[in-house]
Amino acid sequence: MKLNITKRKKFRVSNKVKKVASNDRFRLSISRSAKNISAQIIDDSKNTTLISASSIEKDVKSNSKVNKTELSKIVAEKLAKKAQEKKITKIFFDRGVYKYHGRVKVFAETLRKNGMEF
Repeated sequence: MKLNITKRKKFRVSNKVKKVASNDRFRLSISRSAKNISAQIIDDSKNTTLISASSIEKDVKSNSKVNKTELSKIVAEKLAKKAQEKKITKIFFDRGVYKYHGRVKVFAETLRKNGMEF
């Protein structure tokens, strides 16, 4: 079965992260669309999602007059707060198909400012 370009990119990046992953760190997977951004922290050993945050949630969506980069900052702060409540500080950043640029970069830098290590 032949994969298209985007699936190959995502598979390549995620596999590299999973190979290096250890039990003390979880994987942060990010996905974005034209309007929204979402992220989740995943435990690959158990194949479960521990924490998730998205710009579609009601409390985030109430900030309707916010541009997309500001929306990324808000979602990252919310995810970092949830992670600190569950005592998760060390993660692997799985950017997926997306380049480390623009909203993805802002998202990662905001997580670092809020105490996440990757």
